Amino acid sequence: MKKTFLLVACAAMVSFTSCKDKASNKVKSENVEMAQERDQANDKFAAISFDKTEHDFGNITQGTPVETTFTLTNTGEAPLIITNAKSSCGCTVPDYPKDTPIAPGESAEILVKFNGSGRNQVQKTVTLMTNTANGTEYLKIKAFVEPKDAGAENTKA
Repeated sequence: MKKTFLLVACAAMVSFTSCKDKASNKVKSENVEMAQERDQANDKFAAISFDKTEHDFGNITQGTPVETTFTLTNTGEAPLIITNAKSSCGCTVPDYPKDTPIAPGESAEILVKFNGSGRNQVQKTVTLMTNTANGTEYLKIKAFVEPKDAGAENTKA
């Protein structure tokens, strides 16, 4: 047992002393420059500015489809990419420039369609997955959905 321990200790000592070269001598200057450029490029993010982040359709009759357009501008320093857009419910469908880079300073549109389902005050959220610093952006739509037969119910009373 003692011989095994002594043998392992000697092997460890040999391996540690054989690496006497300083690690800093092994670093190539061109690799350092490339890493600095990469890090500077990674500090640049896309940023989104919207013309509006919420839209109110007002009063609509149940089952009446409506739509609105949200205009966004890339106010960041890197191309903006929207990788996904999903709504909080199947009654709301976003149409967006999927995986299409939007250059800094350029604008794009997101069309949001709502099928008019539900009753009374309805609010839906569209979640955008992006390459911004936040990673997630939100748009909201709302409407007051009146029943189709609201006029018939009032005449019965």
